[in-house]
Amino acid sequence: QVQLVESGGGLVQAGGSLRLSCAASGLIIRLYNMAWFRQAPGKEREFVAHITYSGGVTYYADFVKGRFTVSRDNAKKMVYLQMNSLKPEDMAVYYCAAGAVGGGRYYETISYDYWGQGTQVTVSS
Repeated sequence: QVQLVESGGGLVQAGGSLRLSCAASGLIIRLYNMAWFRQAPGKEREFVAHITYSGGVTYYADFVKGRFTVSRDNAKKMVYLQMNSLKPEDMAVYYCAAGAVGGGRYYETISYDYWGQGTQVTVSS
């Protein structure tokens, strides 16, 4: 059974930092591209960051470029999202996702096969 479990969310002041983690089990993570999405109340789930199966290529949404960094450790079956200079508009539930290589456009939710339950990030102004 595939499981993606996010952790590291919480309450932080604007300008602060958080590091989200995603622990994968039940799949050979080195065969999957990984991504982070987020969903704020009343809004659609949106793409945040993507990292290819080897970790060699990353993509980011424009609104997080220069502030967020995605990384992975295939040996530990972990994916991370370092979030710096957080803004109130970053407040959302953040989801980890796994998608098979060649599965589709990296920024589309349909390209991913497995999802975590999410972790809440709250940013106070």
